[in-house]
Amino acid sequence: MIVRTTTEITDTDRDIVAENGNWRSKRIILGGDKVGFSLHETVIKAGTVNEFHYANHVEAVWLISGEGTLLDRETGQEYPLGPDTMYLLNGHERHTVTATTELRMYCVFNPPVVGNETHDENGVYPLVTVD
Repeated sequence: MIVRTTTEITDTDRDIVAENGNWRSKRIILGGDKVGFSLHETVIKAGTVNEFHYANHVEAVWLISGEGTLLDRETGQEYPLGPDTMYLLNGHERHTVTATTELRMYCVFNPPVVGNETHDENGVYPLVTVD
């Protein structure tokens, strides 16, 4: 059994802040925990526009608080984001998250993130595995 709090993760190597300062991700469960997925609490700053593309991962996002928009850059379709909204990037869609207010969400990745990944110039996490 694993029990963790986001408080104990804060300011550790599991607490990742984007280079541009737009978001912060607390990695609660990682690949090294060997459960087949990773779980992150992510906060995106109000007034920011963030481009992502998870070419190597499927991501499910559950928005807890805040408002914004999600743009599917593959289709041009835009979706409103608000509390209790879920989106699933099961087709590795290139997407843009615009935060009207601060967004707080929980994200699940498969395969799991190991913890030290950062987005490249295309917003992609490399596929890193744990032995």
